Amino acid sequence: MKSKLAITSLLTAITASLCCITPVLALIAGTSGVASTFSWIEPFRPYLIGLTIVVLLFAWYQKFKPEKEIDCGECETDEKPKFMHSKTFLGVVTAFAIVMLAFPYYSSMLYPKTEKQIIIVNNSNIKTTEYKISGMTCASCEAHVNHEVNKLNGIVNSKTSYENGNSIIEFDETKTNELEIEKAINATGYKVTDKKEN
Repeated sequence: MKSKLAITSLLTAITASLCCITPVLALIAGTSGVASTFSWIEPFRPYLIGLTIVVLLFAWYQKFKPEKEIDCGECETDEKPKFMHSKTFLGVVTAFAIVMLAFPYYSSMLYPKTEKQIIIVNNSNIKTTEYKISGMTCASCEAHVNHEVNKLNGIVNSKTSYENGNSIIEFDETKTNELEIEKAINATGYKVTDKKEN
């Protein structure tokens, strides 16, 4: 029972963070188009986090509650519990669940930094466009969009916000254009719904 509770909490923790784990896995696998596959889970994330916490608390309660004494004559009581039933296993599961639940807050660190030298020949060539984007649910989505856009030549700056559902991109129009930027964003699996020049 206790090991089942631990495994249940582990599964709910992973499911709660699946929408944020997928973009990182997609980047590693080179299939960035599947990044938004699990974005539909985001509205359920608070409930999954709550369920994970409740199941873990109940598992720890079960582990520490006093056992009922049974008179069994000369029973052996020094038998060590199996690893799956031990406090160590429950501790490992708890630590892993915490790491999974916190994933959206540190996932952007897993994206490689795209260091590139930007040479601006003429400031009149610099253009700023705001792209409205649907499907982003966390900081991992922001990092994914920024990573893909910054692969293009001529990108001066990109600032993406999942909360505002947009990306404001500053670029040199002699090196790239709005259509190329839109294609890069759409390649992530999130969709550009509107754009306007700033």
